[in-house]
Amino acid sequence: MIIGCSNRPQLMRSPESQFPSQTSTLNIWWEKGFNLEEDEAFQKLVKNWSSKTGHQVKLSFYTTNELLEKTARASQMLESPDLVLSQTGNLTLYPRLAWEGKLADVSELIEPVKSLYDENAIKAITYYNQVESKESYYGIPIYQATIQIFYWQKLLAALGYSQQDIPQNWDDFWQFWLQVQNQSKKQLQKNIYALGFPLSVASSDTYLLFEHLLEAYNLTLVDREGNLLVDQPEIRQGIIQCLEWYSKLYQQSYIPPDAINWLNTDNNRNLLNRVVVMTPNVTLSIPAAVRQDNDIYYNQLGILEFPKKPNGQPMRYLLSIKQAVILRDSTHSNLAKEFLRYLIEPNILAEYIKASGIRNVPVQKPLWQDPFWQNSQDPYLTTTTKILTKCPTRLFYTERNPAYSVVLKNNVWGKALTKIVIDRITPEQAADNAIAEIKQIFANWN
Repeated sequence: MIIGCSNRPQLMRSPESQFPSQTSTLNIWWEKGFNLEEDEAFQKLVKNWSSKTGHQVKLSFYTTNELLEKTARASQMLESPDLVLSQTGNLTLYPRLAWEGKLADVSELIEPVKSLYDENAIKAITYYNQVESKESYYGIPIYQATIQIFYWQKLLAALGYSQQDIPQNWDDFWQFWLQVQNQSKKQLQKNIYALGFPLSVASSDTYLLFEHLLEAYNLTLVDREGNLLVDQPEIRQGIIQCLEWYSKLYQQSYIPPDAINWLNTDNNRNLLNRVVVMTPNVTLSIPAAVRQDNDIYYNQLGILEFPKKPNGQPMRYLLSIKQAVILRDSTHSNLAKEFLRYLIEPNILAEYIKASGIRNVPVQKPLWQDPFWQNSQDPYLTTTTKILTKCPTRLFYTERNPAYSVVLKNNVWGKALTKIVIDRITPEQAADNAIAEIKQIFANWN
């Protein structure tokens, strides 16, 4: 895997595409990919558009946190972007920017193509603008993601197990991986951790996994009207239970000790380096990293859906709709809209996503009919396609109340978990601290 640093490629018009009339330069900030194919695919797309239209493009790639920080303060900078895509912006940044009236309304782009998207995708790009007292479309869906589980099937085979031996009920499913760690040490003399669970505040994977844990236990923290429910005794008790369940796995040494310091790429790295047997992850970046090695891709690595919830119901997956946004103060907003019209043409978007190395998957409904995503020989594509087209799903609570974006931005769950395992506070204390912080966030927002 290549963990990228910032760079700023300049994509200028080729001599044959020069127009006599004056042209504008579109300034794009894009999140740097986890593999080289992602960046190259977008650079190619931008170059094609630039050649087709004659417009110059200044394209800058930034890492996740750097892009969020720069975009958050873009209105205070001398050089602001026209167009931004952040992989986690829809969860931690865009709701606030829209609320403050800092995003451009893109209804004119969405309305003509609205039928390409399902209800969740349209809800995800609908934000409230307090400055103008209106709700509208402020994002363009580009791709989507949800959580999957990746594991070393080769290690299981060495212990005499196959995928069919993995239980599907909640408690037995997780106990199975703890058993694999213990048996691996005893039978194979391999010291490998069962679970690649992050606990750090620095990793968005921490709150993404914990939000799924809350969903597994059917805990509703925000109702459909946007009201906070964390004061309810049964919700508090459920949060305590989830924090205790998660932290105990770390305390019992089934999670690597340095998981309290992991960044977003570290659960990937620990699985690929065979430090852990399995890890949940919210994109296909792990199989994408080994895609060129057929033996590892098809025979050694594996993918699983989540087990059934503790009450026996199917897991409901949380969707993250990755969006491009145009800043309200963009000096080239019309040009940004022209570029996005081009990008979301189904054939253009389909080729871009496929060329990006399969880390990200489609959000436009027609793209799922492409044989590429229906390839029954590829376990990663078929599993992800099934989850996103046939399993129960919902959006994160940011869709119900934008204040929840600050809960995720502050990684309240990461702080609670590290307080338990580092500062030795009880799950009850950690839950009460988290609830108090969430309530304060909502109070400050309102």
